[in-house]
Amino acid sequence: MPAKQMLPGRRPSAVKAQGRKRPVVSVRRPAGRGPLARLRRTQEQLRKAWDRPLTAYYLIFGSSLLITVLGLVMVYSASMIKALQLGLGDAYFFKKQFLAALIGTGLLLAASRMPVKLHRALSYPVLAGTLFLMVLVQVPGIGVAINGNQNWISLGGPFMLQPSEFGKLALILWGADLLARKGDKGLLSQWKHLLVPLVPVAFLLLGLIMLGGDMGTAMILGAILFGLLWLAGAPTRLFVGVLVFAGVIVALLIKTSPHRMDRLECLGATDPGKNDLCWQAVHGIYALASGGWFGSGLGASVEKWGQLPEAHTDFIFAITGEELGLAGTLSVLALFAALGYAGIRVAGRTEDSFVRFAAGGVTTWITAQAVINIGAVLGLLPIAGVPLPLFSYGGSALLPTMFAVGLLIAFAREEPAARAALAMRQPKTGWRRTGMRWKSMRRRVKKRPSGER
Repeated sequence: MPAKQMLPGRRPSAVKAQGRKRPVVSVRRPAGRGPLARLRRTQEQLRKAWDRPLTAYYLIFGSSLLITVLGLVMVYSASMIKALQLGLGDAYFFKKQFLAALIGTGLLLAASRMPVKLHRALSYPVLAGTLFLMVLVQVPGIGVAINGNQNWISLGGPFMLQPSEFGKLALILWGADLLARKGDKGLLSQWKHLLVPLVPVAFLLLGLIMLGGDMGTAMILGAILFGLLWLAGAPTRLFVGVLVFAGVIVALLIKTSPHRMDRLECLGATDPGKNDLCWQAVHGIYALASGGWFGSGLGASVEKWGQLPEAHTDFIFAITGEELGLAGTLSVLALFAALGYAGIRVAGRTEDSFVRFAAGGVTTWITAQAVINIGAVLGLLPIAGVPLPLFSYGGSALLPTMFAVGLLIAFAREEPAARAALAMRQPKTGWRRTGMRWKSMRRRVKKRPSGER
């Protein structure tokens, strides 16, 4: 470089460096620290949790257990005043419900451990036994009428049995087995095989139920029938035709019954009306409205002091809203939503046609009955007189429902991924490991030539 171009005291490299631009250093936020990144991370964790093989198993077991336990608490709270008014102990209805829950727990555990083949083998005996009991209900001197409906059989003392509740379980087991066998033979594409004998047997059950005047249970049975037909892939024309036919029958039954017409007129009522026809519907709304966000406190309901009829059975959801508030009712709804989601997941992921039909039927049963009961309490649907599954008082309703939940648990356990995950989590017992180690040591000792131990 010429000397005239050089500055005194500067090196040529320094001069060249003067003309260069310094690199721009950008300050970047560390990955995963922003709110959006945290939200994405949470969504990914939830997605992975939902996709785990045992998610349906835990959801079914946990949600049904919580519903049953909370139901026992609310049965005691809602029924204590009624029991005292009848001259009984304050825990009278609670003790009966607790006994039914214990028996139901045994049925649930037994059903959850039964193989699928045994469930299918039980379908015909359960259907035959249920039909026999439902016929006995109509025999004078054997059947017992309660609140105008003759659907009960006395078992001696305070214990009663309602066979129509077991009709739901019988239709699901028998219908699932029937459709699965026809599906394996490729016969479900033909209308006659899809409808016969499923629809005639279902109508036979519906007829026996309607002879006793229990339209609420008949509606649940109809929902189960439609659920099975939908799962079997019934064509839209056939499905709509059966639905219209059932709707016409329901309309005729309502039109020809003044009692049912009165219930229909109370839909959305805010006043008891003439002769207090809408007393129960209106006071159910009063109970929910007075609960507020967190309720008046457990046991502090006002409506259960004779104002709200059937406070511990059909309208227990209203007492729950009054004592536990909106938080309590939303918790109950969330538990039923979790149970319904898990049932749909089991039915959607299985490759066994019987499991798909049975799981879908049980999910339809529990979900439809919960919607009808809660809708009636909220004033959105007519009062049908059906209990809230696993929650309301009534052993005849609790026992088959808990057995049905056991079915869902058994089906969730039968998934290949769930079966493998459960097998990995089963710890080996200490005595087995010790015994194997002891036997192996004995073999090694015997092979020693010296004979020393």
